[in-house]
Amino acid sequence: MKTVEAPVGTRTAALGYLLHLADNALVLGQRNAEWCGNGPVLEEDIALANMSLDLIGQARLLYQHAAVVAGEGVTEDSLAYFRDATDFRNYTLLELPHSSDTSERDYAVTIVRNFLYSALMLLLWEGLQKSKDAQLAAIAGKSFKEVRYHFRHSRDWLVRLGDGTAESRARTQAALEHLMPYTQEYWAPSAIETVADTEGRAIDAAALKREWDDLVNDALQEAGLQRPAPGTGLPQGKNGQHSDHLAPLLAEMQSLARAHPNALW
Repeated sequence: MKTVEAPVGTRTAALGYLLHLADNALVLGQRNAEWCGNGPVLEEDIALANMSLDLIGQARLLYQHAAVVAGEGVTEDSLAYFRDATDFRNYTLLELPHSSDTSERDYAVTIVRNFLYSALMLLLWEGLQKSKDAQLAAIAGKSFKEVRYHFRHSRDWLVRLGDGTAESRARTQAALEHLMPYTQEYWAPSAIETVADTEGRAIDAAALKREWDDLVNDALQEAGLQRPAPGTGLPQGKNGQHSDHLAPLLAEMQSLARAHPNALW
């Protein structure tokens, strides 16, 4: 399929922004689905599976819309299954494994990541309901209803873990130390986001930082957790520069479609 290049105008920026949103949802949906059958308790196994379905459903709607914008025979499947890691525009935060050292799944890492991301998307989806892109505004309306639950779920667990045992508190604090620096990518706009925002299609995420800080700080205070320093590095996942973790995740997700590219499911 045609590779999405760096933004050169309104149409490319519109497509790039849709792919950024879709890739975020797909990658986190795939990550959270790794808990299916491995959840710490049955209720959480089901909850994370349902949230994964929400995210993958959001990704489908966004890829379908992006395929129309792209034209030239592009489909939602070609966007999800036949782009390589360097073509993806998701936040680096979302592709990381469920542990800071990848040795085992750590539920605290999953909860903290879902909290830090859903706090952003709660604000972003709310704002995108006013996008000049009518289809994106409609997707935002549906997604906003879903992310309210994602935020509530992750926030409740953040407080429960932070205000729990010494081990749960230590694990959650360690997860915050590990993941918080990756959120700096939220506030550094890409060229795609800048053009899309100028056209009234996107939301300037940097303008949401104060509200996001309030949501995060309020939850951390209730949980008895300390907010880590922001860190000095700036992840570049939305600009196509990813960690070593994305390619293996995509390889597993895309393997069946690539093995049978002409199959009808």
